[in-house]
Amino acid sequence: MPTAFGETDILRVVLTLPGVKSVGEGSTGMNVRGGSTDQNLILFNDATVYNPSHLFGFFSAFNPDIVKAVELHKSNIPARYGGRLSSVLEVTTRDGNKKKLAGSGGIGLLTSRLTLEGPINKDKTSFLVAGRSTYSDWLLKKLPQETFKKSSASFYDLNAQISHEFDSKNTLYLSGYFSKDKFRLGSDSLYNFTNRNASVKWKHIFHNKLYSVLTGAYSYYGYGVNAENNPVNASEMSFNMNQVNLQADFNYFLNGKHTVDFGASSILYNVSPGSLKPVGSESLIIPDVLQREKALESAVYVSDQIDISPRFSVYLGLRYSMFNALGPRETYLYAPNVPKTESTILDTLAYKSGQSLATYHGPEYRISARFGLTDHSSVKMSFNRMRQYIHMLSNTATMSPTDTWKLSDANVRPQVGDQISLGYYQNFRANTVEFSVEGYYKKMKDFLDYRNGATIILNHHIETDVANAEGKAYGVEVMLKKLTGKLNGWVSYTYSRTLVRLNNPQVSEIINQGKWYPSNFDKPHDVTLISNYRFSQRFSTSLNFTYSTGRPITLPIAKYTDGNVQRIFYSDRNQYRVPDYYRVDFAMNIEGNHKVKKLAHSSWTLAVYNLTGRKNPYSVYFRSDNGKIKGYKLSIFGQPIPTITYNFRF
Repeated sequence: MPTAFGETDILRVVLTLPGVKSVGEGSTGMNVRGGSTDQNLILFNDATVYNPSHLFGFFSAFNPDIVKAVELHKSNIPARYGGRLSSVLEVTTRDGNKKKLAGSGGIGLLTSRLTLEGPINKDKTSFLVAGRSTYSDWLLKKLPQETFKKSSASFYDLNAQISHEFDSKNTLYLSGYFSKDKFRLGSDSLYNFTNRNASVKWKHIFHNKLYSVLTGAYSYYGYGVNAENNPVNASEMSFNMNQVNLQADFNYFLNGKHTVDFGASSILYNVSPGSLKPVGSESLIIPDVLQREKALESAVYVSDQIDISPRFSVYLGLRYSMFNALGPRETYLYAPNVPKTESTILDTLAYKSGQSLATYHGPEYRISARFGLTDHSSVKMSFNRMRQYIHMLSNTATMSPTDTWKLSDANVRPQVGDQISLGYYQNFRANTVEFSVEGYYKKMKDFLDYRNGATIILNHHIETDVANAEGKAYGVEVMLKKLTGKLNGWVSYTYSRTLVRLNNPQVSEIINQGKWYPSNFDKPHDVTLISNYRFSQRFSTSLNFTYSTGRPITLPIAKYTDGNVQRIFYSDRNQYRVPDYYRVDFAMNIEGNHKVKKLAHSSWTLAVYNLTGRKNPYSVYFRSDNGKIKGYKLSIFGQPIPTITYNFRF
């Protein structure tokens, strides 16, 4: 697939699948079947990744040269997964070469990457290390706008993995990931954010019917914003969180008709919601630190894959999760049956270290069935109940480095979602062409939406500016995929709606008179075409097309005077839309000769992103000029972007 700046990107591929969307160009945040970006569990070697992007979202966090498999669960989510409402994206890296030293990499206009792998103990132990880095400042300095010439942006990431096979029944895997991003727009603040992940996995085979996987993982995400241009206002704002999780999974082949999975997991969260500190002796900034949050999330599960007949199978799963918000911490006690505001605070409750200040728990049901109509067609259905105990707070519609995460507590309840789906699947031409159509309906409650004028950053009582809303999403997804031949690819169409309602006066202010209104990521129509044509063994082309309805927006629609002050009157929330989005990308791949005995095999990729140069609006904003309100559209890629990348492997 041709993508921005010529590098293969796993998340870009995922975003072309039906039911998976992105709000803004350059964003790697996913909206799956009407869910918000925080409702997706992204696992990298079983460690959670909270911000899967680099360089304003133009690159994903996953180095394509080391990825073994990517699996997206959005209909039937297995019982071993939990903690998110919409989907699970599982990315796993491959083992290093156990036979000989090998490598691969690429050199592009903005990034370079290199991967090395080989045996430590031949046929037993292998290593794999990979790194990427960018040198994009030169491009920013070439832009005509003076603001961009003063900008800078860079990132790098490192991956390392060791796998060791003790014997035929025991294998150990160690993996680590580290990334760092920094950018500055104009002479404004310097932003930086960091991901750190590590995991250890032990696979053990007891006998031919039972095997287990024990996993321990650590995840860290943090960001900082430094403003030091004016010594009087010099400051540093920061946020960070980490989690440690342990999981034990067992797979038991009971007999030819039953495969039983069972296990348990536990996650310990530590969140520093935000701090503001002065920088330098001249700074007059008053320090402000939000109190830390801590919680323990645990779960047990069991499932059974039942093959009733060669054509009929059923999956039954039950997961039971529990969440405990822990001290030390102080929480506010609010007056009952009225919206939470500063004026309705009755008392402050203090909790000691390790003391539970709120407990939530409940079952999560996973049911699915498949019936084969013929050897090449089938009908599938599924029902999921999911619970989510962590929430993302953001003042943008897309994922951004300044997003923070909030744990459920006494004043913020966990999210609960139910989804039912039904689909028809058909294969043609000896299983080389696949067709599917699937419909779904989802209900969500207690996810966070924002009150008018909400303050998100450094808010000591965030529950007064957010409210537990209810939502519903429904849609139909159609996909036709050709897997082989000179011409291959897929085309997908998604019709979906995502609606929100806040109409409980005891919880918060009424939004849009208590009626259903479109969510920020409600985009009813989405069409994607991915096509590849191979002219010869050494030359191929790719052509992509994507179209989607513009996302909702709230507009100023009138001016009025109140007390000799001119004010702006806004429409109901999300009642208008930005212009529709469409884009065409094109790429050519030129490979070297395919001789077996070569020092290295190489290829060139020449790509053009946004071939037609359409100025797709990333956002719409308004300014007051001489008493007139004027609207402006901001485009990220408003012109064709050509790239060239050299790839090699040895």
